[in-house]
Amino acid sequence: MIQPPNDLRRFESILKIVEALRGPDGCPWDKEQTHRTLTPYAIEEAHELAEAIENGDEPEMISELGDLLLQVVLQAEIGRQSGRFDIHDVIEAISTKMVRRHPHVFNDTQVGGSEDVLRNWAEIKKQEKAAAHRSTTGSTASAIERFDVPENLPALSRAHKIGAKTKAHRFDWPDWQGVFAKVNEELAELQAAIATGSAEEKEAELGDLLFSVAQLARHLAIEPEQALRTTNRRFEQRFFTMRRLAETDGHNVDELSEEQLEAYWIKAKAALKGAR
Repeated sequence: MIQPPNDLRRFESILKIVEALRGPDGCPWDKEQTHRTLTPYAIEEAHELAEAIENGDEPEMISELGDLLLQVVLQAEIGRQSGRFDIHDVIEAISTKMVRRHPHVFNDTQVGGSEDVLRNWAEIKKQEKAAAHRSTTGSTASAIERFDVPENLPALSRAHKIGAKTKAHRFDWPDWQGVFAKVNEELAELQAAIATGSAEEKEAELGDLLFSVAQLARHLAIEPEQALRTTNRRFEQRFFTMRRLAETDGHNVDELSEEQLEAYWIKAKAALKGAR
């Protein structure tokens, strides 16, 4: 039997625990994991952390931050066991990056506010990518033309970030009113596609509408993914409250008419609003 570390508050303790889990006498499941098999868990844990933050649940935030940290440590331990890198390489890489990308803190670069910080950050990232590309290709040929935004992000979040990238290149609407007009334009085009278009045209127009809505959210300083998660939760609360109210009145919800369902939906909204 492996003895766990005595002081579980120390960072070194989680390193030792994960090393034991991946060791000869460790956990069969943990020992089977690879960088690729763990990737979905990292994404899932990030979403669960976001939900805890949105709910203002500090104990759950602590738990989910720990789960996310575990994913980092597991990935680093896999790298260490293969002799390619370890957690100290990970820490050094992010520390170096933070110092390099904050010249207004660790050097004498002057900034006037957050916009200057973001502009400098984008320029430094661009220089880093160009240097990395030259080192791997031995030339100054341009890299694949794609925004530096992870493709496995939720689509609304990625659309939001793509818009921020184009804004940095002065390709953007001047204000939210312009984006709102674009949303209405895309809505009209979707309606036309629904009436006469093919399945591919409907999908394309719906995608255009969603992309435009994501840009409207950006101009309103709203994170669209968070807004949609909040709406999803609100809808679920209203839906199941509607069902409970109907069942309390002795109804089989699945047999109610549309008019009856709408009436209970309104009651559910009122009940939830009054419970706040």
